[in-house]
Amino acid sequence: MTRPPLSPTERSTIRRGKERAASERAELDALLDAAVLCHLGVVVNGAPVVLPTCFGWSDNTLYVHGSTGATTLRTAIAGAEVSVAITLLDGIVYARSVFHHSANYRSAVVHGRARLVEDRDEKLRALEVITEHVAPGSWDYTRGPSAKELAATSVLALELTEAAVKIRRGPPGDDEADVTEDSCWAGVLPVRQVWGEPEPCPLLPDGAEVPAHVRRRQAP
Repeated sequence: MTRPPLSPTERSTIRRGKERAASERAELDALLDAAVLCHLGVVVNGAPVVLPTCFGWSDNTLYVHGSTGATTLRTAIAGAEVSVAITLLDGIVYARSVFHHSANYRSAVVHGRARLVEDRDEKLRALEVITEHVAPGSWDYTRGPSAKELAATSVLALELTEAAVKIRRGPPGDDEADVTEDSCWAGVLPVRQVWGEPEPCPLLPDGAEVPAHVRRRQAP
């Protein structure tokens, strides 16, 4: 499938720190692949509400899901504009001055109107996409959603065309005078996410093996 380029609209154009803007869709794809959580923002009854949630994505569509009773999802379904923010922290930047301390990060904000996924086959596919993004290998390993569970779940689809991607990499950007004085240490303290040892449910029978798809997640 040919995916459209990122759309530089008024609200998705980065102005502050524009040298950190990333226009290549590959940068957005890499961020979406690496992240597990996003933050869904919507205005509810005149006030902004931002909630963390898991997501999945396929081709040019980002999927989120939740209870059919959730006010945020019902507001989005009614046609409200939404935004989805994804951020990964890659390091803390220690500069020679407090002013130039910073963080290395990858971030994206996606704008648009979310679409309620109503077709049953697409809904199941979207839930599979979310599940496999968050917990790879689980869709075929575990019981699928029942009719009651499907009815209690709303799935929203948001196009990934209108997105602002911003990335900071590298060392501190100190003032020349501070570098010349060389008065203190400066550099980057990297941040890396690692998966820990699986913790079995206490209701599992003795000797239950950790399945291969969970073990694979621990691979470096």
